[in-house]
Amino acid sequence: MKRSSTSRNMVVTLNGTSIKKGIVVSFIVLFMTFLLSGILTSLKPEYRLTSSSINDLTRNIDSEAFLQLLGAENRFFSSALPEHAEPIKLSSIMFKVATSINPDDPRSLLGRELPGFSLFDSEIVVAGDGTNYTNMPYESPPPTEVLEQEREASITKNEAVNSGDEEPKAPPSLTTGDKKVVYIYNTHNTESYLPLLEGESDPNRAIHSKANVTIVSELLGKALQDEGIGSHVEKTDVQASLKQKGWNYAKSYTASRPIVESAMASNRNLNYMIDIHRDSQRKGVTTIKIGDKSYAKLAFVIGGDNPTADKNEKLAKDLHDLLEKKYPGLSRGIFEQGGKGYNGVYNQDLSKNAMLLEFGGVDNNLEELKNTVSAVADVFSEYYWQAEKVNGDSSAEKK
Repeated sequence: MKRSSTSRNMVVTLNGTSIKKGIVVSFIVLFMTFLLSGILTSLKPEYRLTSSSINDLTRNIDSEAFLQLLGAENRFFSSALPEHAEPIKLSSIMFKVATSINPDDPRSLLGRELPGFSLFDSEIVVAGDGTNYTNMPYESPPPTEVLEQEREASITKNEAVNSGDEEPKAPPSLTTGDKKVVYIYNTHNTESYLPLLEGESDPNRAIHSKANVTIVSELLGKALQDEGIGSHVEKTDVQASLKQKGWNYAKSYTASRPIVESAMASNRNLNYMIDIHRDSQRKGVTTIKIGDKSYAKLAFVIGGDNPTADKNEKLAKDLHDLLEKKYPGLSRGIFEQGGKGYNGVYNQDLSKNAMLLEFGGVDNNLEELKNTVSAVADVFSEYYWQAEKVNGDSSAEKK
């Protein structure tokens, strides 16, 4: 009887070990297949469709789970795990791989079932206060007839930028002199805000050829100049150029790209590229009160299909952290967008210091936008001069 019991225990142990080894081997084979497909796609672009499918499959497996599985066979991999790493759940991993559904993210199921839900198929890189998967930034193409029947603006760009209600600031202690180092432009330059349009209440019609997000660009350019940072605000009407070429709204970034490239080529001092947009979310998501002032919240958007996205992300994280310290809650966070339905690059491959900033949403008024512009200029100037100090750049002039 003892021998029979021992034999059964050995069989159970061996079977358990075999199953474990089988799973580990399967993941190793999957990993090697993914690695091989990556090499093949660099040599044969026509294989990219297969590579994309494999990538979609493996992205559902957490890196920590991979290490634990490999560590079961080779303890060397276990050394890279956090000290208090939770044991993996093989059933959960296999469910994710087999179904591409993440129980912790309902978008993975609903995104394929509900029309239009793919609008929210972005990733939250850094979540600001109150940010979740239900209130991420999104932009919807304007109805084609809106610009042809646009409402009268309640304020002109000149009135908005030169209203004269700002308190005079002391001259900056540091300045870039005659050098323009920041380039500000608007790919979706007709995006507007309902409070700027007389009698308009439909968020889908927050579009205007004059009273639009370019006002924010002008205000930011002026605010940076007050901080001693030379900036160039692009005047080209990208959407008019788009229409002239007969292109649809989805090609907006294709239309703005040569404009940015031309500016960079004509002025080598331009080191920061800021594309300013307006989000389509409503006031409750895009507004915050800090002290006695109301602000239009800010969102950083990273192009997930940009091969150098990690560099753009670093800049966004640095600025987000500074905003959290000085204006807690103002930043909605950092969002990565890419894949089907998105441009996914946003011309951010042109510079490691390229940014896409969403200033507020359709309901934010001019006062809220001005307060946010002031905060962004304050934080950016702090970041800029610290970066110049670290880099040992002698281009700054003391007054």
